[in-house]
Order: sequence, then C-alpha cells, then structure tokens
Amino acid sequence: MFKQIKFLKSVFDLNQLPPPELPEIAFLGRSNAGKSSLINAFLNRKNIARVSSTPGFTKSLNFFRIDNKFFLVDLPGYGFAKVPLKLKQKWKYLVEGYLKSIRDFRLLILIFDIRKTPDKLDQSLIKFVNHCRKTYCIVLNKIDTLSKNEIKKQTQIYKKIFSIPENFPLFLISCKTKEGIEPLRKFILDKITD
Repeated sequence: MFKQIKFLKSVFDLNQLPPPELPEIAFLGRSNAGKSSLINAFLNRKNIARVSSTPGFTKSLNFFRIDNKFFLVDLPGYGFAKVPLKLKQKWKYLVEGYLKSIRDFRLLILIFDIRKTPDKLDQSLIKFVNHCRKTYCIVLNKIDTLSKNEIKKQTQIYKKIFSIPENFPLFLISCKTKEGIEPLRKFILDKITD
C-alpha cells in the first residue's frame, strides 16, 4: 500500500507552511472525533498520528509526505479542548488561514463522532468549507458503538442538519474494527490521481 510515510513538519504559524509542491489531503474534525485514529487506519500504521484521549492534543498542522505523491495534513481539532481561549483563537487563525491559502487541495476529510448530534460549531465548519469552495467528504466514525438502527437514525440526522444531497460522499466507519476504511481509502486515492 504506502511504502514511504515521512513526517515533514509541524506548522505553528502560517509562514512555516511548506511549499505547495504536492497535492494535499487534509483531515479536520472535532477534538476526540477520532481524527488521529482515522489517519492511522487510512495509512494502515499504528502510530503515525499521535492518538490521545485528551481533547485538543493536536496543536499544529502536521504535514506528512506519502510516497512522494501527496501531503497528508492533520489539522488541530476544534470544539471542546482544555486550552486557554487565546490558544483556541490561534488554532482557528491557523486552520482558516491554511484552508484559505493557495495550495493543491484535493480533498478535505471532515470527521464526526456518529454518536453526537451536530451542533453550531459543526455546522459552521460545513459552512466554512463550502464558502472556501473546497472538495470534501464526510466521515461518521465510531459506528461500532451503535446498533444498525441507531447508525441509520444518526446518519439521517447528519444529512438533515448539514443539508447533504443524496449522492454526496458520506462514509460510515469504525477506526477500531476498520469497517468502512477501504472504500474511504479508495475514494481518497482516486482524488490524488485525478
């Protein structure tokens, strides 16, 4: 699958962004939605992205060079995080500044915890990426924690709140059991070769 995964750098300020020399895939999500776990599952590795039970663990944009073909970018989580307001504002500036910059964005992967109902912060993320006119997909994680009926119900809630059209790329996954990872991986890789 992936032969060479190289950590490139952590970016704490927009002037530290690496040159946009490769296509980019960025992972965004709420603190503790399972973003780092999803990156590890996507890459089929254990500890590429550091997983923490502490919300707000990722504090920078973390760039990984994958097989010299694309950059995978792990963005800081938003929402509840035990950090000072000043730091939260810095993260917001960093993430929004990155997403507004001129780079070869192929896909944003927006990850949500399927057990939670989307709130105003989640809705503002969707509005923001739509405003930036970025191509994105939605991933509902932690399906292993719900019954089939609950998954169906929660999926409908997300579709309604986010006004998701019928054919929109939405993936139901479990990083724990790896269910749904393969179709998502194929979808992401197809975007890189487009």
